[in-house]
Amino acid sequence: MSADDELSLLVIVIDTNPIWWGKKALGEAEFTLSKCVDAAMVLGNSHLFMNRTNRLAVIASHTQESRFLYPGKRWAFADLFGDGGSSMESNCSGSKDGKYELLTAINDAIAEEIKDLMTKTDMRGQQTETLLAGSLAKALCYINKMSKEVKANQEMKSRILVIKAAEDSALQYMNFMNVIFAAQKQSILIDACVLDSDSGLLQQACDITGGIYLKVPHMPSLLQYLLWVFLPDQEQRSQLVLPPPIHVDYRAACFCHRNLIEIGYVCSVCLSIFCNFSPICSTCETAFKISLPPVMKAKKKKLKLAV
Repeated sequence: MSADDELSLLVIVIDTNPIWWGKKALGEAEFTLSKCVDAAMVLGNSHLFMNRTNRLAVIASHTQESRFLYPGKRWAFADLFGDGGSSMESNCSGSKDGKYELLTAINDAIAEEIKDLMTKTDMRGQQTETLLAGSLAKALCYINKMSKEVKANQEMKSRILVIKAAEDSALQYMNFMNVIFAAQKQSILIDACVLDSDSGLLQQACDITGGIYLKVPHMPSLLQYLLWVFLPDQEQRSQLVLPPPIHVDYRAACFCHRNLIEIGYVCSVCLSIFCNFSPICSTCETAFKISLPPVMKAKKKKLKLAV
């Protein structure tokens, strides 16, 4: 199969949690959200330059929604396959510094969308966790949509890169695991580039789908790690010396308190996990029959009559 018959789709999911990035800006001004987005855009541009059939999508994972930064609403669907013609020209405002017009339009669209997302953020609610599971589900839906629109003689290979900033949310454990197994069934790689504390959920996602998990040791050098580790596709990675695999934290989150546990109780009907024993499963409401040890009846002592 020639290179033109293979279509490589890269979906980048960026964690835009405003609370985490706000704290980061107060403590360390050297690395901000704008620099992280710039590094992701350079990675996306490099991916598009690798082959003319390569495709790109960027999703912002926020505390209140998951939004497509690219392609946005103003991009025609034909533009994604290079068949847009005049519609693509209307989206590309032109480049004055010699850059490729399509890349200029993509970068401008991502910058506008991320600015609109952050300015309209309302943090008065209780939702402070990144909706990462929803963003991954949206990425899988987009990949499925694109796979149905490719030409008959083309083969599409897809992968998802998650740039993670905030900590994991145990409340999203069920949805996250469903997304992981759906990606595994569709042979979609999930890579993870973690900026702060380790993510047990993303470790499992990378191990199950065959992706790469990397915790960036120096955040200002994010771009170098993105180009070195995550730009090559699955076939090219076998020829490179990449970071060794890490120990995966396979602890599960209990369904009652959403805490990560090592030893727990599993419902034999719906496989729900609980940290404490309960005679009735709170998920499927199955009542368990507890077999108690048999009760030994006390023998009556015969009274001996005195003679």
